[in-house]
Amino acid sequence: MLDLPAQTTWLNPYMDIKQLRFLMALAREQHFGRAADACFVSQPTLSARIRQLEQELGVMLVERAQHSYRGLTAEGERVLHWANRIVADCDAMKQDVSAMQHQLTGAMTLGVVPSALPFAPVLTEAFHHKHPEVTLRVLSRSSKEIQRGLDSFDLEVGITYVDNEPLQRVRILPLYPEHYVLVSSQASLRRLQTMTWAEAGQLPLCLLTPDMQYRRIVDGAFCTAAAKPAAQIETNSITNLYAQVLLGQMATVLPESFLDVIGLGDKASAVKLTEPEVCYTIGLVASDRDPPSPLAQAMFDIGETADLSIPRS
Repeated sequence: MLDLPAQTTWLNPYMDIKQLRFLMALAREQHFGRAADACFVSQPTLSARIRQLEQELGVMLVERAQHSYRGLTAEGERVLHWANRIVADCDAMKQDVSAMQHQLTGAMTLGVVPSALPFAPVLTEAFHHKHPEVTLRVLSRSSKEIQRGLDSFDLEVGITYVDNEPLQRVRILPLYPEHYVLVSSQASLRRLQTMTWAEAGQLPLCLLTPDMQYRRIVDGAFCTAAAKPAAQIETNSITNLYAQVLLGQMATVLPESFLDVIGLGDKASAVKLTEPEVCYTIGLVASDRDPPSPLAQAMFDIGETADLSIPRS
């Protein structure tokens, strides 16, 4: 049995949802003080409630050194996994019951791969029109971060590639195909209608960083074309890629749908890339839960019915 400080004996001896939220906050903030601030409680209260949870379960969850946070134990990591799921289910239950009485309410966080960020407003605008009481938060995330976010219930929905690198424990709704073009401000390229990936690989390029699935798709196309491009500038922002092209003499590879939103104007031109023909599918993903999260289901309903075309500038 763990040694529980005497000053906590007044607390309810039974596990409750707040204890789990406190543990989740501590794992996220990795600091007792910051976790307490995030939960709007005092640090002693948060520490005591977590110790009470440890006593209730009969295991040590947090590694401490002179009252400082050092990390979660193996048991703590396992409990954190359950806590994420239990809290998410509790929130979903409240949303479900609330939706039976009036408009769907709450807050939903979407993780979106950079190449799909210009498309996200097509869904979020339709969602907001139908569910005006829900606050939407759209975050730029890599495909791997989206998978982790769904697993930890930090994200309700993701917009990512659904037919390239495998996804796990998710339900999927395909949305639109992604095609690729070379974008450059070089006048010599304006007269071209198409360009092979091998030819594009010989140009000075700026590309996304290798941790992005979009970059791995682009690298795969260059590899198929037996090209070995050397990216002179790398960034994790697709908007920065476009700005780099406009302000310099480099070229980049962008999704065609990106240009449908921002346009090219008279400063740059886009050339369709061929040999090989490359196309991947962007779609909605959410945790494969039964019953599904009401917020995630509402977004999937929008994806099923919304006009997914992006107005051309």
